[in-house]
Amino acid sequence: MSAADPGLRAAAVLFDKDGTLFDFAATWEVWATSFLLRATRGDRAHAGRVGQRIGFDLDAGKFHPGSIAIAGTSGEVADALAPEFPALARAALIEMLNEEAVAAPQVEAVPLRPLLGGLRGAGLKLGVATNDFEAPARAHLGAAGILDLFDFIAGCDSGHGGKPEPGQMLGFAAAVGIAPERIVMVGDSAHDLVAGRRAGMQTVAVLTGLAGHGDLAPLADAVLPDIGHLEGWLRGAPVGPRA
Repeated sequence: MSAADPGLRAAAVLFDKDGTLFDFAATWEVWATSFLLRATRGDRAHAGRVGQRIGFDLDAGKFHPGSIAIAGTSGEVADALAPEFPALARAALIEMLNEEAVAAPQVEAVPLRPLLGGLRGAGLKLGVATNDFEAPARAHLGAAGILDLFDFIAGCDSGHGGKPEPGQMLGFAAAVGIAPERIVMVGDSAHDLVAGRRAGMQTVAVLTGLAGHGDLAPLADAVLPDIGHLEGWLRGAPVGPRA
């Protein structure tokens, strides 16, 4: 791949997965309902109580804005659920979470193949940093037909830690040989943006997760409706706060 277009604000882009590449609600509300009913063997009353532990309203089919499932690691979600399943080993609970995650429908925030192909065509290195486990993350990217477009993929179990710590960000910078200040971290949660800032990266927020503009703007160089607006921002379009 050729060097990045010198007219761009960055030489590489690191994406969060859920809520950024894929619409959060359309994917994970289905996952939560399916997992809770499976884990409780169809006991809807018990499933509702379990859902409360991860900030999910089973009857409404909606996550609360502060849900640990929005930005927490899969391990943190498992730990929050564990008291409801004392007979189930943590590893078995995580395995069930991952199985349901792989099966969850992935709804693209925008058509991903043309967007990411265009960014690569401009010479940008691309990566994914997610608090999901790496295996389901790769399965989701593969199902969307975009796995081959990334130079780096890290989950919370890939050896770099999870967000909001900067390990995944710094791992990407090292893998592609680009200084953090020439990389933009794109995400839908405060965890994503804090991790990017801690790594010394530029940060861009998108509104395809559950966090609002007011929550994200203080941590972002720009707030975009979705990643479809990213290339315009990279080329200097005046969008979002402090853009």
